[in-house]
Parts: sequence; structure tokens; C-alpha cells
Amino acid sequence: MEFTIPWASLFGGMLLGLSAALLMLFSGKVAGISGVIGGLLNPQKHESSWRAAFLTGMILSLLIVTPLGFALPDISDKNILLVSFAGLLVGFGTRLGNGCTSGHGIVGMGRFSKRSIYATSAFMVTAITVVLIRRLLGEL
Repeated sequence: MEFTIPWASLFGGMLLGLSAALLMLFSGKVAGISGVIGGLLNPQKHESSWRAAFLTGMILSLLIVTPLGFALPDISDKNILLVSFAGLLVGFGTRLGNGCTSGHGIVGMGRFSKRSIYATSAFMVTAITVVLIRRLLGEL
């Protein structure tokens, strides 16, 4: 059984929302992945165990969804240095923006955080602009 992109996106979004809501409901913690990983890299007292469990659950979820037709993107034909540099830029951007797109878009907006609403609006305007420019240039 293989999911098409709209269904996979809907299912993935539902799981993200559910996991963020459950984490907030039962522990009062925010589920932005950059904050979760950042807290593991710079641990505070009594904060590492839930972060490690959250990250482990994310990684192990691949074992659950793979039989349903989900897979990670294949980057084997990409330049590993360029992919690594892009990852570092994303990490820098999440620190600069005080959170990642999932943290701001799912958790922050769900909490009606003004900062997250502004950040998510900036993400969306930027993404829409890139798509429009690429279409105008005929690259898509």
C-alpha cells in the first residue's frame, strides 16, 4: 500500500499535531525538534530523558511507517558536502529564528504565540515567492 503525496502529507501533519499536543498536554513541553535536539546538545538538569525519548521515537517511527509505503528521500546522488552545508545553514537559521518551522508552525501557532505567527508568515511568504519565481523562470 503506497500513499500519494497529499494523503502522506495529511497523515504526517496529523501525527505531528498529535505528538505535539500529547507532549504539551502530558508534560507541558514544546515539541519543536530544534529545541529538542538543542536541549540534548546543551543539557539542563532533568531535561535529557524526555528529549532522548522523543528523538528515539521519531527515529523508530520509520520502522512503523515503512511497511505503509513511506520512505526517506534518496539523497545518494547528491553532493554530501553541499547537503551537509545546507544542514548547517538550517541549524543556524533555527537558532537565529528561535525555533524551526515545525516548532513555530505547529506548536507556536497552536499557542497563539505572536513570534511564531510572524515567523510562520515569513516562512510561507518566502516559500510562495520561491515557487512563483521558479515558475516564472520555467524551472518547475
